[in-house]
Amino acid sequence: MSVTTSIRLNNDLDTDTLVRIARAAQDYGFDQMWVSNDLFLRSGPVILGILAGATDTIKIGSGIWNPYSIHPSELAMMAATLQEVSGGRFLLGLGAGAEEFLGWAGIGRARPLSTTREAIIAVRALLAGQSPAAVPGAGLGWTGQAWLRARAWPTPIYLGAMSPKMLAMAGAHADGVLPLLYPPEHFSTAAAQIAEGAEAAGRTLADLDLAACFWCSIHDDPDVAASVLAEKIAYYGASFAPYLLARAGLSVRDFEPIQAALASGDVDRARSLVTPAMLRLGIAGDAEAVLARCRGLLAAGATHLSFGPPLGPDPEQAVRTLGERVLPALRDRAHHSAAVR
Repeated sequence: MSVTTSIRLNNDLDTDTLVRIARAAQDYGFDQMWVSNDLFLRSGPVILGILAGATDTIKIGSGIWNPYSIHPSELAMMAATLQEVSGGRFLLGLGAGAEEFLGWAGIGRARPLSTTREAIIAVRALLAGQSPAAVPGAGLGWTGQAWLRARAWPTPIYLGAMSPKMLAMAGAHADGVLPLLYPPEHFSTAAAQIAEGAEAAGRTLADLDLAACFWCSIHDDPDVAASVLAEKIAYYGASFAPYLLARAGLSVRDFEPIQAALASGDVDRARSLVTPAMLRLGIAGDAEAVLARCRGLLAAGATHLSFGPPLGPDPEQAVRTLGERVLPALRDRAHHSAAVR
């Protein structure tokens, strides 16, 4: 069994750092690198164009773009252009986007499931040289003049999803899926939800690249790794879906003291209130601790492990540690499993 590996980075890092990380990830043999496009940070599409010119083998992906702040016609334009400049290495990550962040810009997020599905269908049509007007399910408003005048370049479309309905829709329509797993062991449930949607559309999980996406903080000092992840969880934990928290024995109410500390500006206290159970929502520790959780995912059937931020106190060093001490062990396990079969 081969294992696909990827790195996910936020667009809060400066471009020089992202270029160094991309080159290191490529040298260590990571298969993919995904960069977010969160509003009011650096431009994800611009970053990906820079990374395309700075690398030559690693696949680069948008993690993720949404059809509310970027019209599907422009999504297709950017995807085709990034395919051109990368020599066909671009992966298009789409999703409904975060309602709270879109709200900062006064952008509504009506009908997230159907709007995202229509965007997938429309963008795929455009990237195949067609007009969405001629494709059922692509949404309204398209005319026969809606087609790419530059090269139309078919592109794998990945759906970033968390809810059961969105995951099932990904199984039916996407080429790959980027489910955020809180905790990572939620993989089996998410995979089943994706498989249900795939089966309803006459497909199987084997037709998709299903990435097990988790937060990872790695450092030789486990306490340092835990502290970095704790700050991430302090900021975002209360926004996780209640049913995901429940799987980890948690509820939104458990985060109320943390939210109060953050509201008062006391980040250190907020971090200190993150419990061991909350830390299990991600993966934190030294290389062996990270490997142990990754092996559990592989045993559950994962074939793609996607390491996401914060990664550690130093993202560049974290990628080096993953590349030198985690990936080789995962590959050895994969080769051993293949030999046993």
